[in-house]
Amino acid sequence: MKLSAMILAALLPTTALAGPDRLSILLGSEHVNSTEDFQEFNPGVFLTWEQETFDYSVGAFYNSYEDVSVIASIGYDVEIAREFEVGVFAGVALYPGEGDRFSHAIGDLVPLAGLQARYRNFFTQLIPTNADSVDAVITFGLTFELN
Repeated sequence: MKLSAMILAALLPTTALAGPDRLSILLGSEHVNSTEDFQEFNPGVFLTWEQETFDYSVGAFYNSYEDVSVIASIGYDVEIAREFEVGVFAGVALYPGEGDRFSHAIGDLVPLAGLQARYRNFFTQLIPTNADSVDAVITFGLTFELN
């Protein structure tokens, strides 16, 4: 938890000065075909900078192992219709003390990638996994423009 707080504290002053374009609130997740009990209530806060081609996000969330994680990610979205976007994302999240639960972690740093969609103020992500205990993770929440 201390490492997560230090990383987030280091990122926030940099990000706050640049003026994020979007604030997203993670509400929860669903672990598809899970053989374990995971924490499905995962509140979190993310700041996103929407650039011409890619979006960059940083944030923190209460993870499925009941601890705080920080994440940095990059996304690419395509507008399908007014207020409806779909895309892909990739990033790295810190899961303190839980890296050994992931087959693809580097210590406690876990690379994540998946599909994402946004309709108005609702967002969702699909994160496929290669874990024995779950086939995929679906996350969902609310998002708001800041400008």
